[in-house]
Amino acid sequence: MIIFIIVYSLSLIFILSVIVCCINIVFSVLSFAPWVPSRSRDLSRIFKLADLQDGQIFYDLGCGDGKIVIYASDHYKALAIGLEIFWPLYLICRLRQVFKPNAKFKFKNLFKEDLSSADVVYFFGIPKTVNGKLAVKLKQELKPGAKAISYSFKLNDWTPKIIDKPTKNDLPIYLYEV
Repeated sequence: MIIFIIVYSLSLIFILSVIVCCINIVFSVLSFAPWVPSRSRDLSRIFKLADLQDGQIFYDLGCGDGKIVIYASDHYKALAIGLEIFWPLYLICRLRQVFKPNAKFKFKNLFKEDLSSADVVYFFGIPKTVNGKLAVKLKQELKPGAKAISYSFKLNDWTPKIIDKPTKNDLPIYLYEV
């Protein structure tokens, strides 16, 4: 009987994991990007470009598990805000937020968030969306002097201030200023 319960439980966990992965894939195709975590080794490069100052507002659009937002709240005296629309990842963010007063997570579509107060916006998105809806939103909403940092993909109609790619094995990080 106990073996049956263990096998049944493991089967249920496997089936639920497959369902969550399938939902994530569907969300990825229909929204901003699949969840592909930024490399931990790239965090220092990202935040060197961000040059966050005390009191500034940092956004991570499609924050996934919240790693970038938590890093910002741990290393800078800025308000770090992550937007996530996929609820399992949002729940992970909320769990990580427990002891991080400068980190804030919103279960929200990034296209419905007003970014006019942002000093720095970070994102990783599929090129079609980044160069379509997001580029328009950033041009309309970001204030003069605000920075946009794109991980891996460039904004086609924008001129990057800096392209950070130290080696051929590193992903490019693009810094734009409004």
